[in-house]
Amino acid sequence: MNKKSITQRNLIIEYFQKHHNRDIRHPEVVDWATSEFKKRTGEVFRDPDRQIRQLSQQGYLIKISKGVYRYEPESVNNRTLEEFTPSQKKIILKNDGYKCVVCGRGVKDGIELHVDHIKPKEFGGKATIENGQTLCSQHNFMKKILKQTETGKKMFIHLYELAKVENNRELIKFCTQVLEVYEKNKINSHIVWKK
Repeated sequence: MNKKSITQRNLIIEYFQKHHNRDIRHPEVVDWATSEFKKRTGEVFRDPDRQIRQLSQQGYLIKISKGVYRYEPESVNNRTLEEFTPSQKKIILKNDGYKCVVCGRGVKDGIELHVDHIKPKEFGGKATIENGQTLCSQHNFMKKILKQTETGKKMFIHLYELAKVENNRELIKFCTQVLEVYEKNKINSHIVWKK
């Protein structure tokens, strides 16, 4: 094979295709790609992380969790199915009363609304009515930057429920205070805390 025909991107793709339908940790593919690129071209592979991120953002890879990716051949072929159609958007907006599901503001308040994937596309979320929700532009942006807080909220809800079973008043009080901060700041309102 001609050295010039070996691109860093194609090398990453080659590895994922050989290991399709398997969750692959970031270091596994990076270690292989950097050593293989050096072996085949004699050159240093600069920034393999960027190539993996780009493939994920372009829908070629599914991001399973932080630093873990999966290549599913059938998902790549059906990439267009991940976008909501105009008719799906209308149904989702109507189902949510043309209001943001987090703050309740909507078109009547002069707020720009977005139809959002509840399970994000990069995590394999599909364009189905059930996976759609209405968000204002502010909360759509916040969802992207506050993704890590979902894990935290779920953990405190689980800890709260366990403390109730054990009748641990001190832990109940602590978890209540933390979860009230989530509610006060309207963070991850789609995750319901049952008091």
